[in-house]
Amino acid sequence: MDGMVKQAPADRSPRMALALAAALSVSGCDLSNAPVLDPKGPIALAERDLLFTAVVLMLIVVIPVFVMTFLFAWRYRASNTKACYTPDWTYSVPVDAVVWLVPAAIVIALGTLLWRNTHKLDPYRPIDPSVQPLQVEVIAQDWKWLFIYPAQGIAVVNQLVFPSGTPLSLRITSDTVMNSFYIPALGGQIYAMAGMQTRLHLLADAPGRFAGRNLQYSGSGFSDQHFEAMATSPDEFNAWVAKVKQSPDKLDAAGYQALAARSRGHPVTYYSSVAPNLFDTIIAKYRGDGAHAHQQAAQ
Repeated sequence: MDGMVKQAPADRSPRMALALAAALSVSGCDLSNAPVLDPKGPIALAERDLLFTAVVLMLIVVIPVFVMTFLFAWRYRASNTKACYTPDWTYSVPVDAVVWLVPAAIVIALGTLLWRNTHKLDPYRPIDPSVQPLQVEVIAQDWKWLFIYPAQGIAVVNQLVFPSGTPLSLRITSDTVMNSFYIPALGGQIYAMAGMQTRLHLLADAPGRFAGRNLQYSGSGFSDQHFEAMATSPDEFNAWVAKVKQSPDKLDAAGYQALAARSRGHPVTYYSSVAPNLFDTIIAKYRGDGAHAHQQAAQ
């Protein structure tokens, strides 16, 4: 991932023109409505370039098919008496070779490209091991997102704030059904599952505000389960942390139990302190239930 992340911002190939044209056509000239095509971080940029590279490779087959369809219809129309008529023609080695070998070559090229880049863009892989990332623990609830900052000792509901230019390291789980964590402008989605932990590493090139949400249907409040991701300057981030620490709310056991109740359109909420190891406790809760159920089934 290191090589791809460092090279992606400098890669200004013709694919950029394709991305811009596609974005303008689907978003009414407003790229804010198509964040996947207007990435704000190196991970999302690499993923977008991979997407358009795959599209261009597949167009090698698609475009000739459409062109030949119209050419054949024109050449062999009923009024064209000069077209060659060969009713006994049955087979052509060159045609058969093109029909099979060209798609096979594209499949091999796509498979190799995707295999290599899938490993380079592994969400568990740190963006830059030489830089200390900001650690954030993410918990999906019905129907909101809880973000815990272990080093800062704070927690926030439905707002993820981090300094731009600093890698963001996320530990993700769910305290309800399966969810899918996604910030389109910064990177791809990854699932949040009860009793399990997934990882995601992101980076924002510059300060900005980005939409984040759950992409996995999780019940009647699914449409309201979104959050705001904010990339700030380091000074602004420190000021934000100080602001959160002034909140009178504390995320102790009782506070978390109240927060975990189902709610729709939950407002941004700050917690100045968090119960120790809350993230690991939530994961262990489901693992313990699973072990108990397995033991009862064995008996």
